Amino acid sequence: MIDKKLFSFIDIETTGFQVGHHEMIEVACVLADPAKDFEVVDELEIKIKPERIETADPQALRINGYNEAEWMFAYSLEQAMKSLAEKTEGTVMVAHNITFDWAFLDEAFRRVKIEPKFYRKLDSYSIAYAKFSNEPDINKFSLKALAEYFGLTNEKAHTALADTRVTVDIFRELMKR
Repeated sequence: MIDKKLFSFIDIETTGFQVGHHEMIEVACVLADPAKDFEVVDELEIKIKPERIETADPQALRINGYNEAEWMFAYSLEQAMKSLAEKTEGTVMVAHNITFDWAFLDEAFRRVKIEPKFYRKLDSYSIAYAKFSNEPDINKFSLKALAEYFGLTNEKAHTALADTRVTVDIFRELMKR
């Protein structure tokens, strides 16, 4: 019998697109049980105090809704990565465009010398592309495009927890087809 692992759906928000130059300012994780149609069993949302805000892309900060007041009591990078590693140990990590998220996460884990212990990693973007690349009604596979295709709403797009929640919903739809 296969040991059914929880899935940890993860999304991050950053101060720009360049790993090593820009940094994560938010990470969210939604744990879901694949044996129960990906029923949510736990959530984690962490704001991360930027250490080099002067290197941030102003447009990225605007899109992500960064403001000093909301990040006043944010976690340090080390606290955030420790909490995330503990929450996700042994899970199957899922992210939409995992290449982007994992690049920043991997850099952060290395920087604070914490070893993440994911069982496996899956990319919901790649799964959607594989399932729908010949579908005439869909020509984009972004989180927004897929949410619209499946009739899902994301009221707080570009916040880590909202994007993670919609990723779970999209993943459920992908697994039904």
